[in-house]
Amino acid sequence: MTTVVIISIISGCSTHSENAQETATQKSAKRGNISVTIYDRGNIPSGQGTIENNVMTKWINQAGPVDVTFVSVPRTQSEQKLNTLFAGGGAPDLILEYAPQIKNPLIDQGQLRPLDDMIERYSTTYKALLAKFPALRKAGTGTDGKLYQFGRINETIPQRGVFIRKDWLDKLHLNIPQTTEEMYQVAKAFTEQDPDGNGMNDTYGLALAYNSVAILNEMFGVTYPNFVVQGNELIHGWDHIQAVTAFKKRLYNEGLVDKEFYIDKYGAKAKRDFLNGKIGIYMDQFNVPITFYNDFYLGLKKSVPEAELAIMPYPATPVGRFNPILVNPVQMTGLVNAEAKDPESVMKYVDFAASETFMKTMYYGFEGVHSKTLPGQCPQVTDLSKWQKEFNYASGDFAMLSSPTLAGKCYFGVEKMDTKDPLQQEVKKMFEANASFVDFDLQMAGPTHSEQMPQLTKDLQQILTDTMKQVDVGEGDIWMKSILTPNYSPEQAKQDAIAVWEKAGGAQVDAWYKAFYEKDKDRIILSRDIYDIFKQQRALQNK
Repeated sequence: MTTVVIISIISGCSTHSENAQETATQKSAKRGNISVTIYDRGNIPSGQGTIENNVMTKWINQAGPVDVTFVSVPRTQSEQKLNTLFAGGGAPDLILEYAPQIKNPLIDQGQLRPLDDMIERYSTTYKALLAKFPALRKAGTGTDGKLYQFGRINETIPQRGVFIRKDWLDKLHLNIPQTTEEMYQVAKAFTEQDPDGNGMNDTYGLALAYNSVAILNEMFGVTYPNFVVQGNELIHGWDHIQAVTAFKKRLYNEGLVDKEFYIDKYGAKAKRDFLNGKIGIYMDQFNVPITFYNDFYLGLKKSVPEAELAIMPYPATPVGRFNPILVNPVQMTGLVNAEAKDPESVMKYVDFAASETFMKTMYYGFEGVHSKTLPGQCPQVTDLSKWQKEFNYASGDFAMLSSPTLAGKCYFGVEKMDTKDPLQQEVKKMFEANASFVDFDLQMAGPTHSEQMPQLTKDLQQILTDTMKQVDVGEGDIWMKSILTPNYSPEQAKQDAIAVWEKAGGAQVDAWYKAFYEKDKDRIILSRDIYDIFKQQRALQNK
């Protein structure tokens, strides 16, 4: 797989002439009408319309081969919304979704259409992509051997980052933490020693909401669905979950985090506190540097001009040291409703959404408006504020079928950073440092990216889904109760979680994952495969 990946990246996708010829053919054909989901993250700037009707959707309908009605799906409630849509018979034709635990049950229930006939009869662009990247077929095939999912090839870099106020470290004569014990000590100092010098007790050591929680879990080697590699076995990570829960409880008990973090479901308050200079260690997505620059760094520097950030590697924990999750390089993102009336139009849209024209527009905006392209050079954003207002909030979600790096170096994340802007260059340095922290001798959380985990049988998936609300490492009720309740220890929470799991039949899930890893793990993309693609993409950038 990895040999094919590097050869294919070098060779590129399709030529401009092919795209132009295809566009002309599409224009002459009768236009179909389809519906497509789009995540609603609640972050649309004022005056930009709605997630279903904005600059991007208007361009898609104008430039694309079919008319598209977008159906909003709340990002944090996509499972509930999709289940409701399918139950009511009104699910859209094309579903754009990341989470396997949402998609796999729909496949098992017969709600989704196999794709081979659509691709063979109607596709050009995606058919060529499948031929160049067999791993897309491997990752998109269901347990019945049929292809159910469209996908893309991503830039593979650390998905998240840990940011620390370097100016606070310097003021308090502290170093960047190398262990979680040192991280605790730094958080304690940031909380209690008035690092901003305003004479008030108004700072927190770190954030403990939304993405920050996921990153802490990763530090301790655990992510959905809570299984870890130990030796050559895949086991349930109960000890890891207990350890990270104990760390969170310690931070909470000593007031080093916001005492109401548990009601900050989407991290909005934590983000405000960070941007206002009140949080010393902040953890968030960092796979798109221009997005971090726009959404975080500019706001921080505006509110607190003297703030200096550093990026820190994941620290060693009592249960080991782990790499950050890397962006899934072979990511399945699209599925077709079994009731879709016009599969040809759906396929035309998928080809358009997988094209270089689509990807370039989402990445750089409109030529001559947001950016310009000189001969032999990468496109350059000429009006970042306009691009940020009109594209930044959802271009990545509309482009869930685009494979940017296949078009060459211009579409790697750092290429969008303005070399003349000192603040953008500071973010670029942090981004590069975060990639340099990856240690290929270490395991990521879990045996692979969570989206690449093998598909459980229907009955076992139901056990996993039914118990997540109580036992999941993220916001499982049992573990959250342990953090918030003084006399409820993580040790007791572990016993109670195991009891709930085993009562629900979880031992069968444990046995299935264990057996799969022993006998069939080479059927899926593992951490070592992701590392290989990461190395190859870095080499293409001479890094």
